[in-house]
Amino acid sequence: MIIVELLKKWSTLDIEAGCDEVGRGCLCGPVVAAAVILDNNFNQNLVNDSKKLSFKVRSELDDYIKSNVKAYAIAEISPELIDQHNILNASIHAMHLALDQLPIRPEFIVVDGNKFHPYNFIPHQCVVKGDSRVLSIACASILAKNYRDQLMIRLHEEFPHYGWNKNMGYATHQHREALMKFGPTIHHRKSFRLIYDME
Repeated sequence: MIIVELLKKWSTLDIEAGCDEVGRGCLCGPVVAAAVILDNNFNQNLVNDSKKLSFKVRSELDDYIKSNVKAYAIAEISPELIDQHNILNASIHAMHLALDQLPIRPEFIVVDGNKFHPYNFIPHQCVVKGDSRVLSIACASILAKNYRDQLMIRLHEEFPHYGWNKNMGYATHQHREALMKFGPTIHHRKSFRLIYDME
């Protein structure tokens, strides 16, 4: 297990919320975002970018994070709204919805990536690869990914041909082949290029 040390704070302000989203590149399902405000005593050096962690470790950290942070919230945007507003705007809107649900108003927001719309007159900073640099963003990435993975596993039971329990909606060969054979479901993003000629 690789142990990393991420920044506990990006700003000098006391109440800082970290935001991240998952599912932008998927062909189906919602985009999911989380916002996390750390407790000053939060200490878990296994937390890292969710993409670098195993399913088992993420699940264990999910429980720890929810029990030991000052506040957290998770929000999702449906495929229909993604199609209407494009994936970038939908991802940012999901982060705004997560921030809306926090029981504590943050004084500063730190966001993974390089795009964000101003939120509620609160200063913010975008951090490229923030989920591997800032602890609150990494925690948000874990909560969002676990939430979305569990959702896709449940949807797989209704639509088993697409392999969502393994690919989580991403464009694997199996997923593309199933789309060519069975067509898109109500959960697919119609604005995405779902089917193309495969070699």
